[in-house]
Amino acid sequence: MPQTEYAIQLEHVTKTFGPVIANHDVTMNIRRGEILSLLGENGSGKTTLMNMIAGIYYPDGGQIIVNGQPADIRSPRDALALGIGMIHQHFKLVDVFTAVENIALSMDKGEKFDLRRVRDKARAICEKYQFALDLDQKVYEMSVSQKQTLEIVKVLFRGADILILDEPTSQLDPIAASDFLNTLRKINAELGTTILITEHRVEDIFPYADRAIVMDGGRVIANDTPRNIGKRLWEEKNDMF
Repeated sequence: MPQTEYAIQLEHVTKTFGPVIANHDVTMNIRRGEILSLLGENGSGKTTLMNMIAGIYYPDGGQIIVNGQPADIRSPRDALALGIGMIHQHFKLVDVFTAVENIALSMDKGEKFDLRRVRDKARAICEKYQFALDLDQKVYEMSVSQKQTLEIVKVLFRGADILILDEPTSQLDPIAASDFLNTLRKINAELGTTILITEHRVEDIFPYADRAIVMDGGRVIANDTPRNIGKRLWEEKNDMF
């Protein structure tokens, strides 16, 4: 793929669901190799926007550009072909299968099914990032943190270099959340992986994100460093009292 400054560009993207405007004329750029946090309350439009990048929804208007080229992303398979992998808030795992079997399920239909090769490649990923994941453990035996790790291994296995995570810390305790975000930072530093994360609160992502974009009512209302956005929100809150 051609190397450009931006991994993803959104130009005047709009998405509606009947009379509800989920995203209205959204324009934003995601720089290659950055960790970008998309902030906003429920209903702000951030998850819908990410779902369009991941191929779950299709824009009603506007354009998505990936690596400098206009992209027609009509399915998660299309997104993966462009190097985009999404880790959903509700995991896409088969509980009665093992970790390695779930990873194998994510392979393209045209790929030769070789569970030993899948295990070897997945083990190499786990060792590189020190993931505490038993590849032969059943999913229903795993903790939330382990399931989340498995989802990341799945998309790294498929070669994704743009990771999208929807509220990844919402089900984790503070220690597990910190460990998870540190792992994302390590992946970002070692691979140059572009990471887009949705969060409710700027303080949760403050130490990890390079930049934050705030959405409200389907629109972008702020684009700055987490420090500056946190300062602005703090000042606005104090002004109310």
